[in-house]
This record gives sequence, structure tokens and C-alpha cells, in this order.
Amino acid sequence: MNCFASSLAVLTLMAVPSIGAAAIAEPVKTGGGLVSGTAGTSADVRVFRGIPFAAPPVGPLRWKAPQPAAKWDGVRKAEVFGPRCMQGGGGGGRAGAPPPPPTSEDCLYINVWTAAASGAAKLPVMVWSYGGAFTGGAGSLPGYDGEALARKGVVFVTFNYRLGPFGFYAYPELTKESGRSASGNYGVMDLAAALKWVQANIAAFGGDPARVTLVGESAGAALESVLAGSKEGRGLYHRIIAESASWSGVRMEKMMTLAEAEQAGKDAAAKIGASSLSDLRMKPADEIMKMAAYGGRPIVDGWYVTEDLSTTYAKGRQSDVDVLIGSNENEAGFPFFGVPKGTAAEFTAQIKDRFADRADQFLKIYPSGSDAESNSAQVKSFNDEVAWNMRSWALSQSKLRKGKAYLYYFTKVPPANGTQPSRGAIHTAEIPYALGNGPRTWTDADRALSETMTAYWVNFASTGNPNGKNLPVWPEFKGTSGRAMILGEKVEAGEPLDAQKIALYDYAFARMMAPAPARSSAN
Repeated sequence: MNCFASSLAVLTLMAVPSIGAAAIAEPVKTGGGLVSGTAGTSADVRVFRGIPFAAPPVGPLRWKAPQPAAKWDGVRKAEVFGPRCMQGGGGGGRAGAPPPPPTSEDCLYINVWTAAASGAAKLPVMVWSYGGAFTGGAGSLPGYDGEALARKGVVFVTFNYRLGPFGFYAYPELTKESGRSASGNYGVMDLAAALKWVQANIAAFGGDPARVTLVGESAGAALESVLAGSKEGRGLYHRIIAESASWSGVRMEKMMTLAEAEQAGKDAAAKIGASSLSDLRMKPADEIMKMAAYGGRPIVDGWYVTEDLSTTYAKGRQSDVDVLIGSNENEAGFPFFGVPKGTAAEFTAQIKDRFADRADQFLKIYPSGSDAESNSAQVKSFNDEVAWNMRSWALSQSKLRKGKAYLYYFTKVPPANGTQPSRGAIHTAEIPYALGNGPRTWTDADRALSETMTAYWVNFASTGNPNGKNLPVWPEFKGTSGRAMILGEKVEAGEPLDAQKIALYDYAFARMMAPAPARSSAN
């Protein structure tokens, strides 16, 4: 262990005190009924798994706002995670871990980790929203286990939200029956329903409903930012930690309108032989999954989202709350993004389209004279655009009256895991450090950084400020001169992007958001 890692490990261990042995009285009373939990890996933490926070969204409730869960008699054993929401692919569990829960439309379940000694503890609450491109993921994944943070003094909550064509599907008849002239954002509604459950029930688990922090990564961070831009989320949370995405995804992008999403919904329905909402609701879940290629992300639905959220945040109309947000040094290294892609000529053409008269300036910073150069330019510019995206959110938040903003840039290269070489600080790489769930291959330096990051995250959830005793000072992000906290081999304030790059991406964003030129009526 180097001197930095050794001293940092000692200091950060002191920064956030652990909670004593849990002795919360069981069963715990919730609005639905009594629940009993199980011990974590030690008796310090109690875990409550698979508590329903809404009725199963099946049959006539498919593509409906979440409805109240049915109450139960006696004591419900909250020992097993509920099913994952419908999705493709595998379960994403670690090698040697138990098999993941099955998939089902009946998936709206919530999980709680607590080390509170009683329901009167009033510990800060962290509610985790998982990533997965709005098409995969679950609150039950081992990487999102909340025990480490519960030991540090928070009540940690995960939940499931509907995905793909079940969570983000618009259709004209759905819009008509909603009573809101809206359809499409059911996964966002699930987050709101989970937070309403937290407000009503978390005090019984030792949590403080007046200190609820949204925490999420990738699609989970985007989900949070959508709710933060919606009036429907006001009062359900008090702070936000967002990792590697905003309302537009990882990069700047305009949101789909309701009309566009409805057309995609009609096209998707036709592909599975459905010509009406009645037909669609009669289809088995596996048939609906065949529509996954159409849409599948938050849209401007007219209810939860009334305008493109880039406009909302640019105008400062989002929730005025404290935020801690950032990105990773090599986001593009994540295979899902498919970066780099195409030839140098194709990339150059894209840049000229996006950056217009500043394309030459862009290509001077990110040369693309050959395919090899283009590949490097694509990776570097992708990473910088994600950093710009998160910086823009911090900048918008810093201009509001009450909320404070803290920006980070994660640069730590995790060690190789088994036979798989490390791809660097890629998308998702920060999660185990932030949640304290590192693998056995971690070095002392990895553990030290995780101790620092979990201390920052818990401090922020507790007070709205990540700083604390014996921690490197994290400066508040203020205005255009704001600085980020570099989380890597060293933990120190720094500048991920220079002024020239910021100006370029500001320009591309302004062009993207500009109204389309009016079409001439002349023949």
C-alpha cells in the first residue's frame, strides 16, 4: 500500500461512523401490513426484500400508472427478492452467485437495508435507481447490495421499475384513456410510486422521510433527472446523486415527442399483429417483448414531462435541490455504446453536420485524418461529451436559489478481474466504489478510494454536502468557473474539460435546440 492509500484508508474510516448492531423491532409495520426481514452478512444489518410498493401492473393495469398494492394479513416474510421486470438477456449476477430472480410483469417490489436500532433513528435514506438502458436491470442485482452503506449510517433502498415496451410505450388509445392526454412514461411513474412508499413507510425502518436522496447510474440517473424536471416529483425527495447520465442519456440528445412515440408505438403493435389497445393487453408478455426495438425511454408525454427537459433545465425550472453528479474518464469503453464505429470519413461527416462552421475547430482538437485517428477521436470526444453533459446539469443546478451542486470525474482504473483485462474507468466502473461492494481483487488503494467515496456519498445524503472531517475538500460547483472533484489515484479538485471543449459542446447544444427553420409556403 502506498502512503497516500494507507493514510487515506485510516482517515476515511474515521469520516463516517458505523452504526451499532441492529435491533430494530420486528415485525415492521408498513401501510400494506407487517413484514419481517433477515440478517445481512452480519447481524449489524437487517434486510427486507420483495415488499410490494404497487399492485402488479398486469391485465387491465398494463400501461397504467401504479395502483396501490393489496394489503395482507399476518406477517409477510420479506426474505426473497421479487421478480425482475420483463427484459431480455441474462440476470447480470456475479459468477458463483445465486441465480437471479425470474422475470415477470408482476415486478413492482422494493427492498430495504437498515442498521437502525429502532424506528426512531431517523437515518438519511438513499433510493437507488438501476441502469440498463431502460431495457434491463433490477434492484436485486448483487452489485447494488445496500449493506455496506447501511453500516455507514443510511437506510438504503432499491426497487424495480418497468422496462422497455412495458415501462416506456406510447399509443394513441393509451393517451386517450389516461385522462391526461398522455402515455409513455410508466417507468418514471414507478419511481414516483416507490418514493411515495418511502415517504409513507421508511420511518418504520429507521429512515428519515425528510432526508431522501435519489441515487442512480446511467438510465437510473436519467430516470432521476426526468422526475427532477417534473412537477409530479416535488416533495418526494430532497437530494440527487446521479452517475454518468442525465435526461438526454449519456450525451446530448433531444427527447422524443408524444406524437413521435405514438407513431413508433403503432408501428411496434403492427409488428406483433395488434391493431388496438385491447389486442395489446391480450397479448402475453413474451409477445410484448418483441416490441422492444421501438422507443423504450422517457419522452415528452405532456403529463410527467411537459417539454424537452433540456429546455426545462436551461430555464431553471427543475427541482431546486442539492445534487452530486459526474462521469467517468472512459465512458466509451463500455461495450454497449459501440464506440468507435465507422470510418474516418463517416465520423468527419457527422461532425460537420453537428458542429457546422466550428467543425474544423473540433477536428483540430480531435483529429480524424485516418481511421486509426478517427477511432481515437471518437473515444475521446464521447468521453468529453458525457463530462460536458454532467457539467451542464451541475451548472444549471448551481444557478438555482437553494440547491448546491457538486461535480465529480472518476478516473480510477479498476484491477483486472480474473482473465478479463481492465478497460479502465469505463461506464459503471464507479458503482462498486460508491456503494462499497468491491471484489476480492481490489488492492489497498481501491479500498481506500471506496472508503472515501462512500464517505462522500453518505455525508451528502445526510447534509447535502459531501465534505467531512479528514476528507479532501470537495469544492462546491459554482457557475462557469466551477471545478470537479477528481476521484482516482489521487482525490483532488481539478478540471476535466478545458474552456475550448466546453465552448464547442455548448455550441453544438445550442444548434440542436434551435427551432427548425420555417418552411417556405411557396410552390
